Amino acid sequence: MADNLHVYDKPPLGANADWTIPQNWEAFDAHEHEMWDRLFARQSEMLPGRAADAFLRGLDVLKLSKPGIPDYQELNQRLMAATGWQVVAVPGLVPDDVFFDHLANRRFPAGNFIRQPQQLDYLQEPDIFHDVFGHVPMLADPVFADYMVAYGKGGLRSLGFSALDHLARLYWYTVEFGLIQQSDGLRIYGAGIVSSYAESIFALDDDSPNRIAFDLLRVMRTRYRIDDFQQNYFVIQSLEALLKSTAGTDFAPLYHRLETMPDIAIADILEDDAMLHHGTQAYAASKA
Repeated sequence: MADNLHVYDKPPLGANADWTIPQNWEAFDAHEHEMWDRLFARQSEMLPGRAADAFLRGLDVLKLSKPGIPDYQELNQRLMAATGWQVVAVPGLVPDDVFFDHLANRRFPAGNFIRQPQQLDYLQEPDIFHDVFGHVPMLADPVFADYMVAYGKGGLRSLGFSALDHLARLYWYTVEFGLIQQSDGLRIYGAGIVSSYAESIFALDDDSPNRIAFDLLRVMRTRYRIDDFQQNYFVIQSLEALLKSTAGTDFAPLYHRLETMPDIAIADILEDDAMLHHGTQAYAASKA
């Protein structure tokens, strides 16, 4: 384990070959449950009018019979009844092939730890709040649930093409930091946004970032950052359109095209981008 982070070179002691571990819900202490409740109350209060309808509908699967961190035995009964998905506990970040295999088989791996009070607004590694509050509500939507399966299967195929960087960008700009255009306005659905109080505001309200219509090839060429707010957000028109644009695409020739195309830098705008909002980049300038 490196630098005390939940990052391992191999499954740690007690983990299965697929990196899963017992959730051991009874081992979470009162402070950990209180942290979940604090985060849950803060986010669920501010997300109506900001989060996608699919996410808000999916929040119901997290409203369980007892407060605190969800017990997967109860959560999975509700989630599997909705879309056939389940949450499995893992000790931390898992290798790409393991991650893809879980998604392809309708299992979402969630880190079995929760942030400390000093990490309330940001931590680099995904904890149980990010993984469960951020991801699980969308997995209760049948269309998005199918998208995640398709992504997992595509990820397994990508291992033969040395294309992980490009595929990771698709995940980043959709599953983690995606926006959706609804009939009543722009909304957030990416787990990295909905689980972050500050970015839930920044992504929709701030003039700084660019908001660009989703284009598959464009997204897979675009770099991103993991340590701060995004400067480009990509906007899908519907979950159905997202599923169609990925599940209906043969990625093999796409990967070959990407080999000859340069990456697009963070915050760059192309001539043929369909811009929904041309950002001022004031936030990035203030950090320079």
